[in-house]
Amino acid sequence: MPFAPADRARIYYELYGPKPGDAPAIVFAHGNGGNHLSWWQQVPHFRDRFTCLVFDHRGWGRSDEEPGGPGGAAFAADLGAVMDHAGIARATLVAQSMGGWTCLGFALAHPERVERLVMCDTHGGLTSAEIAPLVDAAFRSPPPLPPGVHPAAGVRMHRDQPALHFLYEEIAALNPEMAPRERFAFLRAIPSPTAEQVRRLPMPVHFIAGEEDIVIPPPILDAAAACFAGASVRRVPEAGHSVYFERPDAFNRLLDEFLAAKA
Repeated sequence: MPFAPADRARIYYELYGPKPGDAPAIVFAHGNGGNHLSWWQQVPHFRDRFTCLVFDHRGWGRSDEEPGGPGGAAFAADLGAVMDHAGIARATLVAQSMGGWTCLGFALAHPERVERLVMCDTHGGLTSAEIAPLVDAAFRSPPPLPPGVHPAAGVRMHRDQPALHFLYEEIAALNPEMAPRERFAFLRAIPSPTAEQVRRLPMPVHFIAGEEDIVIPPPILDAAAACFAGASVRRVPEAGHSVYFERPDAFNRLLDEFLAAKA
């Protein structure tokens, strides 16, 4: 059970597949409703060909933070600490929702260490004149959900795949409890990059969106992708905010295609 030392925190991670340096590496960064276990449908698919690293953000899963720590402001630095501790010099980053803030922040700070960047159901906190009103509308007027439906899982998963929806909730329940106001303050500490900053990023960037995502709707990802130089976007039908969890076959196929494409 390795832990990487970080700023007033310990970051839990797990490695699968070839040892670092013997194969290309993929780092998976979970969202607010997940932790390192969220990638149970991706690791078995990729670990024979890639070194796979999964981790818990500070304040999630087995990772901790001392009182008075920097919270989300340290997410990008934590990713660097985990990669260093694991011996991974360079990797493809696969970011889900909240993990997009982490991976985009790390890519801006250390572009030489990012082979490719995959942004799944996330804009990574990116700000622009086009993105801002879309984000504001999504957060101020979310569509109502039936009782018992986790917003990051969605109505379709709850209805068509109830066992999978239950598993999503059980994985989320393993995270330490945090009052909503405390959690909001934790996440508010994460920096928000600008369109001018990300336009200079040299690595290939790919967005994956669930067509039925109500948390970060697809138009937000379209607007975010337009801020990058040559970023691509793919939408997955009949999927909500967690394509990787709800439609793993489609998600893994899209990731395979992106990894195989020429830079």
